[in-house]
Amino acid sequence: MKVAEQIVKVLEDRGVKYVFGIPGEENIHLVDEINKSDQIQFILVRHEQGASFMADVYGRLTDHPGVATATLGPGAINLLLGVADAQTNSTPMIAITAQGGLNRIYKESHQIIDLRSMFKPITKWSDNIYVADSSSEVVNKAFNQAVSGRPGPTYIGVPQDVEVQETNTYSPVCKMPNSKPEPRKYDIEKAAELIREAHHPVVLAGMGVVREHASAKMNEFIRQTNLPVATTFMGKGAVDDRNPSSLGVVGFMKHDYENFAFDQADVILAVGYELSEFDPIRINPKGDKTIIHVNTFNEDTDEHYPVSVNIVANLFSSLSALEKELKDFKAPKFGAHIKQAVQQELKIGKKEGQVPLKPQQIVTATREAVDEDGIVLVDTGAVKMWMARLYQTYMPNTCLIDNGLSTMAWSLPGSIGAKLAKPDKHILAVMGDGSFMMNSQELETAVRYHIPITVLLWVDKAYGLIKWKMDMEMGHHSEVDFGNPDFLKYAESFGAKPHMVSSRKDLVESLKDSIASDASVSVIVCPVDYSVNMELIQKLGKATISL
Repeated sequence: MKVAEQIVKVLEDRGVKYVFGIPGEENIHLVDEINKSDQIQFILVRHEQGASFMADVYGRLTDHPGVATATLGPGAINLLLGVADAQTNSTPMIAITAQGGLNRIYKESHQIIDLRSMFKPITKWSDNIYVADSSSEVVNKAFNQAVSGRPGPTYIGVPQDVEVQETNTYSPVCKMPNSKPEPRKYDIEKAAELIREAHHPVVLAGMGVVREHASAKMNEFIRQTNLPVATTFMGKGAVDDRNPSSLGVVGFMKHDYENFAFDQADVILAVGYELSEFDPIRINPKGDKTIIHVNTFNEDTDEHYPVSVNIVANLFSSLSALEKELKDFKAPKFGAHIKQAVQQELKIGKKEGQVPLKPQQIVTATREAVDEDGIVLVDTGAVKMWMARLYQTYMPNTCLIDNGLSTMAWSLPGSIGAKLAKPDKHILAVMGDGSFMMNSQELETAVRYHIPITVLLWVDKAYGLIKWKMDMEMGHHSEVDFGNPDFLKYAESFGAKPHMVSSRKDLVESLKDSIASDASVSVIVCPVDYSVNMELIQKLGKATISL
């Protein structure tokens, strides 16, 4: 069989259901073979960046690598952003691009750049298929590398002439074991000792808790110990926000309510936390707190993250062992005033009003409309700050935030990947108008493939987060305002169902209608009043919370 056929056979054997991408002259045989497959559907996108985000989110929600493909040169370059996003979010993904033939790959030639080297810094492994008989081994290695240890993306380059070469060898799928070691007894005992002796121990739950499916055990551990816990933006859902010990999130650009708990903490139990989620200086500015690191891999070195006990093992087993070791321990009541401060903001958000709505109103309305296990993808911008702080999350993987690379415009294409990964879940992409216009063309992809998603636009005609940052640091802003098309006509032109929000009540009803129907692509447009951004900063600057 030809190499293109063999690549598809490996994809089939690996259980791949979708490949997201755009064909080019140099990968037409691979795309054609995918289309012949009874097991794999090719999802033709409108921009390679969209393909990489779809594959990224698909991998994040399924634990199986999402697959994206593109042609060489500019097509491959367009894939880069989503691949880098997967790397910083520890998400399994396979990027496959065409490359110039072996007869010209070594010299200056049309559309030739060194793709292997280009992808290497943002992947776990990157290589080309140089020999036809190695093709099945290379693809299998890419999958094993993507899911082993700390998950991440891998890259395969397929030279144009190799793609059509014949091969008589096939390496059957041999999945590498991805078992995590059990925690060492000494480490568990030492960690428990530090927690028992602490005056104010606090738990930080990161995205690793969600990725390793340890959320239920984390909630059980918190209930038993009464330890106060905050999550990172990407860790939302690792702990049920209704849990009395749940403080909310840390990672906001200013000293938020939850930070008061870390100010007084002497021991921080960091579970599933990765430095890429936010700078640890936010919770340990002097570098003097005792850190217990619990994750499936060692974290990078940082002076504000001095690890005293390093538990690198299966997260479920580690939490179970700590729970057993702390069976008679109950942490003192700590952080009730923080929850009260958050609840006060939510109370403000429940007040009815006409557009433009305050961010708190949009957040609480969204929570009222979305079912508990519905999946909300929150884009980067001012919208992320408000949703991360206030959107109450009860289950893992129901509020997806990108806080590793913090990429704009990922949530619309990402919602397509989310719906294909979890077809029984309602999917909502929440994004600003700046992000929307960067990848809005993928509305057509969703409509064409009849993938029902809802997009909620927070409209302020500006790059709101940068405006906010400028106003905070300089007292003024510049070069952040822009105009918009008529979003109702724009969405309708793609075949999507548009709606302009008139009030908070209308927002709740329109979201409920769109989500409940789950039959079309909907775009809900909601003007937002960001004048409260600086009010929040001033309020936080004056806040004092007694613990």
